[in-house]
Amino acid sequence: MKKLILLAIIGLGIVSCTTQNTKNTMDLPKEWKHTTNIYEVNIRQYTPEGTFKAFEKEMPRLKKMGVRTLWLMPVTPIAQQNKKGSLGSPYAASDYTSINPEFGTMNDFKHMINEAHRLGFKVIIDWVANHTGWDHVWTKTHPEFYLKDPDGKFHIASGMDDIIELDYKNQEMRLAMIDAMKFWVKETGIDGFRCDLASWVEVDFWQQARPEVEKIKPLFWLGEFDELESPEYGKVFDASYSWKWMHKSADYYKKNEPLQELKDLLLQYSKIGDHSMRAWFTANHDENSWNGTEYEKYAVIAKPMAVFSATWNGVPLMYSGQELPNMKRLEFFEKDAIKWTNTYQMAEFYKTLLELKTSNPALRGGDANVATYLLNTTANDKILAYLRKNGNDEVLVVLNMSKEPINFTIEDENLSGTFRNIFDRTKRDFNSGKDFNFKVSDYSVFEK
Repeated sequence: MKKLILLAIIGLGIVSCTTQNTKNTMDLPKEWKHTTNIYEVNIRQYTPEGTFKAFEKEMPRLKKMGVRTLWLMPVTPIAQQNKKGSLGSPYAASDYTSINPEFGTMNDFKHMINEAHRLGFKVIIDWVANHTGWDHVWTKTHPEFYLKDPDGKFHIASGMDDIIELDYKNQEMRLAMIDAMKFWVKETGIDGFRCDLASWVEVDFWQQARPEVEKIKPLFWLGEFDELESPEYGKVFDASYSWKWMHKSADYYKKNEPLQELKDLLLQYSKIGDHSMRAWFTANHDENSWNGTEYEKYAVIAKPMAVFSATWNGVPLMYSGQELPNMKRLEFFEKDAIKWTNTYQMAEFYKTLLELKTSNPALRGGDANVATYLLNTTANDKILAYLRKNGNDEVLVVLNMSKEPINFTIEDENLSGTFRNIFDRTKRDFNSGKDFNFKVSDYSVFEK
């Protein structure tokens, strides 16, 4: 039976509820998607070796940090014709069913996947369906698979001269693409796909591909699109990007825009409902390389923004090196290994958040049983405070989104009772007072 979802606004609160908790039988094997988090792995830059074998040694550390799902950037070989830099872009494939020798062999990849599964990880791989590199095998065996310019030449993808676009009117190409996706599920046992530029591909392809590929097993599908701008894609994917939020939050900090505009945007996302989730992040490979680290974008609110990403309705997404923290832009077309230290200064911070996300039912993403309330404070222009409830389980999040210290009070009847601070483990009875004294960059997370 279909869920009946009701969205109501109570004060500043966003409430999502359901009349039934009936689950589609096909969804049961993917119950993990509601409590997971995603860690993006840049194999090239992760270690000095830049190989699957080298990364495999890092997986126990990531498991200890609370990571649940590994997203591997493209593992396919890179086209050499018109490539950028000395190594080229992983997003310019030369073959959809082979391994990039830069990273190792197919056996190395399978060994890494098996080890990841043994440790309890789910693994999704980047899938680049919109375009290929110039010397992809299809350019020779099936040139009709590609869009062509009036002069008959392959069509360059949106000004990026190292990639050319595929023609989704060609039904044979669609079937070949689906077969390639099936290959990775059958041969390596991956658990899903992160679909690059998903909204650049016709939505009916994804509608065609997903049920076909899932004849093998249920998968997790993360699409690179914003559901506010491409709502039809949200009906196909389990989760999508929150691009609008990321850009708006960066503008909020850099341009001193009103915090209320961010709250209004959150309401827009919540109105989408829980048939799909949003992925919340402060960094990824594109942002880091081209627009800067989270500290360049958010500066003193970088940690509050990370707390938000892990606790709002959806799925948290981290990028390689954020646990250090990595303070530099990583080269995209050249070797530029992350400069790891043995301190991992942010690891405990992320571990605390990721484990809370996994364990507390109030933080389940895409679950219509969870209600989310934006709380009223005496500093609504500087403080983002919200409460998430699922039955008797509650999580309170309070973030200083300003560039200054602030004393304030939460004035909201939705908050009551005794909570435990997840970072310092102290208890607080909010029936006795709701005052806060925040320094710059401060945040608090409590669970009931």
